Amino acid sequence: MNLLTIIPARGKSKGIKNKNIKKLCGYPLIAWTILMAKKSKYIKQIIVSTDSNKIANISKKFGATVPFIRPKRYATDTSSSFSVLKHAINFFSSKNINFDYVLMLEPTSPLREVKDIDMCIRKVLRNKIDTMVGVSKVISHHPRFIYSINKKNILIPYVNNNDNPSIRRQDIEPLYYLDGSIYISKIGTLMRKKSFYHNKTVPYKVDKWKSLEIDDIEDFNLAKYYIKSKRMLLQIK
Repeated sequence: MNLLTIIPARGKSKGIKNKNIKKLCGYPLIAWTILMAKKSKYIKQIIVSTDSNKIANISKKFGATVPFIRPKRYATDTSSSFSVLKHAINFFSSKNINFDYVLMLEPTSPLREVKDIDMCIRKVLRNKIDTMVGVSKVISHHPRFIYSINKKNILIPYVNNNDNPSIRRQDIEPLYYLDGSIYISKIGTLMRKKSFYHNKTVPYKVDKWKSLEIDDIEDFNLAKYYIKSKRMLLQIK
């Protein structure tokens, strides 16, 4: 499999200062993704796309390659993931290095395991899938249990529950949210669609605890709990 694996890691972060290199159970946050990816049977090289020399140096320390420093125009608050991937793909293409697939692993999802990475890649190869993304089942925030508040300070169901106002959790239709843990696509498809989400996107179901995406310090603390309770340090050593 001719696979380009990219970890996008911007220097600036809003919720937590220097989030991508903040220590999580003894390792910089980005190191969790690098070290898990290094355990994969299918990944030969891990590329970090960053605008930060500090992140670049730390990434190299843990075994990733940083072939370029990402231009600032692709590292703003409004920069899309597609623009970041396109920049990296074009960088290699200009050197006559071409790939069939791109795998994006965001450092803010440190709880994915190597078995998730390898299973996702295997599914794509065996079933000739164009695009696969990580999803997790919606439970407590299912639309059936969400309400708005009107001008009279009255709760209004977001979804009309008149047919069954006391619906049980076991009876609701299964819904999934995009958890951000793993993305893989044929490069040709990604370049045409300019997104991982389209009419050929297949889900890879991720356990609820692995779907944690770190945005703030509460997420950081929760990630520490899962890393310790699931003994994840053993997986990256």
